[in-house]
Amino acid sequence: MNPVDLATSLHRALEAGESGSALRRHFTADAVTVERPNLIKPGGARTPLEEMLANSEKGAGLLTSQKYDVHSALVAGGTAILGLRWTGVLRDGRELVAHIAQFVDTRDGLISAVETYDCYEPF
Repeated sequence: MNPVDLATSLHRALEAGESGSALRRHFTADAVTVERPNLIKPGGARTPLEEMLANSEKGAGLLTSQKYDVHSALVAGGTAILGLRWTGVLRDGRELVAHIAQFVDTRDGLISAVETYDCYEPF
């Protein structure tokens, strides 16, 4: 798969409600996520794979659904550069929306890093 296909495969798994160890198949063992400062994480974060998988379990517990609408995608070497809109519905019915620029690095057919710039709409 090319880098965009790998990234969107992860998005589809998340939309289907996958979390925790079920997501491991998408990542290299040394994968990291880098979140740039945003409304939910003002200090940003750098998260290794094990913590990323644990966080996905927590997130799944907060949401009834989530959707990734990719509106632009480019490939530069082994990196997918995506523009997307994420919508998450909380258990209480409230909706969160973020406009995201995402850089997904790949290696050997797996995701090795995700760097994300999340711009949340007011909530």
